[in-house]
Amino acid sequence: MASTHQRQAPEEHEHRGLFARKSTEQLLADTENQDGLRRAVGALDMTALGVGAIIGTGIFVIIGEAIGVSGPAIILSFVLAGLTCLFSALSYAELASSIPVSGSAYTYGYATLGELAAWIIGWDLLLEYGVSVAAVAVGWGGYLQDLLQSLLSIHLPDAIAGPPGDGGTVNLPAVVLIAGVSALLIVGVKESARTNTVMVITKLGILVFFIIAGAFSIKSSNYTPFAPHGTSGTVDAAALIFFAYIGFDAISTSGEEAKNPGRDLPRSIVGSLLIATLVYILVAIVAVGLASETQLSQSDAPLTTAIRQAGLGSWAGDLLSLGALIAITSVVLTVLYGQTRITYSMARDGLLPRFLGKLTPRGTPLWGCIVFGALAAGMAAFLPLSEIAKLVNIGTLFAFLIVNLGVIVLRRTQSGLERPFRVPLVPVVPLIGAALCVYLMSRQPGITWLRFGVWMAIGLVVYALYGRRHSRVASGRGVRSL
Repeated sequence: MASTHQRQAPEEHEHRGLFARKSTEQLLADTENQDGLRRAVGALDMTALGVGAIIGTGIFVIIGEAIGVSGPAIILSFVLAGLTCLFSALSYAELASSIPVSGSAYTYGYATLGELAAWIIGWDLLLEYGVSVAAVAVGWGGYLQDLLQSLLSIHLPDAIAGPPGDGGTVNLPAVVLIAGVSALLIVGVKESARTNTVMVITKLGILVFFIIAGAFSIKSSNYTPFAPHGTSGTVDAAALIFFAYIGFDAISTSGEEAKNPGRDLPRSIVGSLLIATLVYILVAIVAVGLASETQLSQSDAPLTTAIRQAGLGSWAGDLLSLGALIAITSVVLTVLYGQTRITYSMARDGLLPRFLGKLTPRGTPLWGCIVFGALAAGMAAFLPLSEIAKLVNIGTLFAFLIVNLGVIVLRRTQSGLERPFRVPLVPVVPLIGAALCVYLMSRQPGITWLRFGVWMAIGLVVYALYGRRHSRVASGRGVRSL
């Protein structure tokens, strides 16, 4: 695939040490390793990967908490969060088509800002993806509980159905979900992608049912007052439900497994975001019209609560609970997939232990799936959803910020690089995307910033003690096959 891109100057790395940049030529050459990842994913599966990663806990669970912050103005909150993502999605699309390599923002940071910046963003992505997997798995338990209670009159004991802080001791359903998904990812990327595509089509169908069926029972009085908590509440809700949009960036981690990355990656990234945004807005309009702010904000399964107000019988609520289970399963699958590909890239570069990038005969990172699946399962078992979601938001916004800046830097440093997709009006559009990210980051609570700062400080220590010493790029050793 590297042959379809204009080759840059033959030097492998422009600098040594902390600011060593990995040339785009070397990045593309890495993908030609016959023992590496396999190009087996088409445009439909990649778009489904994006939609699968986006539509999940954010719309099925966190929408309830967000409505408690914004009221009916949650509709505008979704628009604001989606607009923020659109600017960043355009930047992701350009970099993904120009540098079709696994690693997402980590790889782009290596090519544009140097190794230290790449490590920082890579460490941030490990947090974003790992904690995101845990967060969506926690939300899975609430809908499972609702479905078991409704269909089989089975009530899971609180001690094993939720984490400490949410009335339980350990969230066993979340652990089982992550373990099952990790096993599927080890089996193979093609099998994982096809399974995800089926789940995405199913959950979109169920959400379309919610929109159409609920539209006939909307109460106009539920929309007034429209913004009871003012503009501040609307913006704060946008910062919270930003979690609902996380996922389209997972497509960029499949750069080395896309059959036609220059064409399909940009289409899949932007297309999945637009599909999800439209669905979100329509679902928010119907949900607010069906149930009161209090009913939605206090429910662990808000969409199920909303559809039961439509008078369709318990089967409609059960269908929404089933849709939520499928949706959240696909999110866990796609986000954990993305994390293992970032880990693979970092291990290949020597910044993480090499065993994390070792591939099975089927081309899947075995130990990456096992280690990070276990870590995510541990967090899901013992941490409450609301706090996890906030930490994911700030990590994602930071990643988006780097990607927007990376487009500007790469345009200046490698103007001759072939770009199948180009962001319009550079640097204006990326700068707007960066500014929106900074603004939403500023709306995060102080405790979230503190936790994020602690994680990044730990990352710098790990880099100093391990990553810098083993880096193949900074040392000038190049990158060898894992």
